[in-house]
Amino acid sequence: MIAAPPPGFMDTPLAALAWTGIHMSPWKLIGLVGALMFGGRWLVQFIASKRHGKPVIPRLFWYMSILGSLMTLAYFIFGKNDAVGILQNLFPSFTACYSLYLDIRHRGWKRDRAGH
Repeated sequence: MIAAPPPGFMDTPLAALAWTGIHMSPWKLIGLVGALMFGGRWLVQFIASKRHGKPVIPRLFWYMSILGSLMTLAYFIFGKNDAVGILQNLFPSFTACYSLYLDIRHRGWKRDRAGH
């Protein structure tokens, strides 16, 4: 029988959260923050569209998409080792990077407030 390796720092519950009764590893924290960021991009899009009175996708939407996808992808690759989660988060990161590239090419690097 082969013994499992001892858990590393990233798999050990965070001691700083022990007083709350929450047992969360750094990988789980990265995954949750990534999921919140990826989901929170829709709130950013909603607020921008409400301000403009028409559908708008601000550049922050793409940044949040990329960062959220990469964080959840890292969680599923290194923390959970789950093929479904890896596939689910692999493709959105590529499409978000390409969309950000198109946005920068269309509106310029520093022109986030340009016409949508």
